[in-house]
Order: sequence, then C-alpha cells, then structure tokens
Amino acid sequence: MRILILGGTRFLGRALARLAVAQGHDVTCAARGVSGAVPAGATLVPVDRDDPDALVPLASDGFDAVIDVTRQVSHARHALAALADHVGHWSFVSTISVYADNTTPGQTAVDAPVLAAAPPDVDGPVGPDHTWYGECKVSIEQAVRQRVGVGRSFICRAGLIVGVEDPSDRFPYWVRRLGAGGEILAPGRPTDRVQFVDVADLASWLLHAAGTRLGGTYDGIGPAMTRADFLAGVAAGLDVADPAVTWVDQDFLTSHDVREWSGERALPLWVRLPESGGLMDRDARPALAAGLAVRPLSDTVRATASWMAAQPDAVRQGGLDPADEAAVLREWQAVRDR
Repeated sequence: MRILILGGTRFLGRALARLAVAQGHDVTCAARGVSGAVPAGATLVPVDRDDPDALVPLASDGFDAVIDVTRQVSHARHALAALADHVGHWSFVSTISVYADNTTPGQTAVDAPVLAAAPPDVDGPVGPDHTWYGECKVSIEQAVRQRVGVGRSFICRAGLIVGVEDPSDRFPYWVRRLGAGGEILAPGRPTDRVQFVDVADLASWLLHAAGTRLGGTYDGIGPAMTRADFLAGVAAGLDVADPAVTWVDQDFLTSHDVREWSGERALPLWVRLPESGGLMDRDARPALAAGLAVRPLSDTVRATASWMAAQPDAVRQGGLDPADEAAVLREWQAVRDR
C-alpha cells in the first residue's frame, strides 16, 4: 500500500511508520518534523497543519490509506477536507478518554456513553491536565464519520499505550522499579485490574485495518489483567525472581499524598476504585476478534527495558522516588503493627 501517516515522528506515529516500512509499504509522513526523525525508509513531507491548505498538494499522490493521530480538531478537519475524497481508507487514533462513564467495568465501544463534543471555540487539549482532550477526540471522530463514512473509516479508541519510546512515566516506572529490587510498594489489592496495549501491537493492528479496509469503532486495548499478574509479568520480563511486593491500601495512600496514574509522587497505572473501575477494565474481545494480536507482557517489558537502557535521557522520571516510597512503606508497616 501507499500509506500517509499524519505524524510519524514520535511514539505511535514512529512505530507505525517503522512497521509499515518493514512490511514493504510505501510510507509518507506529513509532519512539522520537530518532534523527531521519521524511521529509515519513510519519506518526510514537512507541513504545518495549522495551515488549512498544507495537505492539499498530497491529494493527488494516490494514497491507499491515511492514518491520523491528531488531537487538534482543526488539524483533523483540514486533513479531511484535503484528502478524504482521494484515499481508500481512513484511520483515526482516538482514545478511551472519550467515555463519559469510567466507573463500570467491561464496557465496549458499542455500548459505552461518550462525552459531548468539544465546544466550537475549543480546538485542542488545554494545560498540563489536557482539559478537553476527550471532548476534542469526540469532535474529530464525528468529523471523520461524517466526511469519510462509517464503512471507509476505522476509529481506534486507544487505551494506555506502552512500549518502546513511551514518552510517559507510567509503564517505564514499573520496569525501573522492579529492576531496582528491594521492597516494592504496590497500590490497592492484588486483584485490581491493569490494562494497556503495546505500541507495536497497536501499530500492527492499524496497518491490518488499513489493508483489510476495516470499518467501525473499536477500543484499541489488550485484555485486562490483575495487578498481581502485571507485576509478575514485569518481573518475568526482567528475570527478577520473587519480587518483594507490599500491598498498601488505597485510602492510606491517598491520605499520605500518593497520587494516581502518573506524575510526581504518583504510583503509575493506579486508579482509585470503584470510581475509576472501568478505566482499566474494558472488554477487549471486539478488538481481538477484529484482528488485534497481543504479545506476552514479558516481551513488552524486555523491549522497553532495552530501550530505556539504550536511551536513558529519553525516559521520563516520574512516580514515587525511592525516599518517598520507603517513608510510605514505613508508615504503612507502623499502622499494620498497631
């Protein structure tokens, strides 16, 4: 295929371009080119997507498929206006942040309510907390369906994406933490759920969707697992035997200013239950039935660890630092011993 990736210079976009080249496709990446280089074998076309006409010159290039990862509503609309009538298939990488209900486990893209679209004066996420992120993705989904049609468009609502070149501190934190050894603070209960998708698996599925002209809306997420299985899988990928894990109650963590999900003084991939019970426990069966193939967790860990070792400056340092973790564990031990 001739594939146009709108992006292609960081994380999922780069993984897409790299895999597409490896599969023998003719790959063009349209991006500013300031976030990084495109993989060897792909062609970079520098564009400023703030310009409504930036992609118009590509309309006559005969692309079989377009894959867009944008979070900017205007960027998506410009691309659709320029290219929708000139390509066979359109994939848009959305997010599970479009859902209005994060409480209920086991939902699918078919039955889960979504947020309202972003207001007309909001073009993209705002601030460090990415306010309006989900709403902007809803707006783009609606624009894609309206302009391309349901049959020619694949809406992939990605969950937490992990793996090589992960720009977040979420999955890398646990690779680093299990590798460091010692007593490891694990949040909540062993049966709490964790859910994600390897960036390479998501890229492979997006290319499969383009090649088969898959249409419809799906969650791009692997099967949920227990947190105990998650930590065991990370340990297995690092060849760590019998990690010393101490489970700490979520209310105790909150009362000691340990935060959820990511960032400073956080325990990544942890969300409070039951109020966020659906965020890390969606039904992955529709995606698996539609061609998503998921590699073993230990393989993802090994690849991530190799990348972290090779490019330590590229890895974001977040989560609980060792001194804070040790202090919380001491206080938890004191409470249990009373």
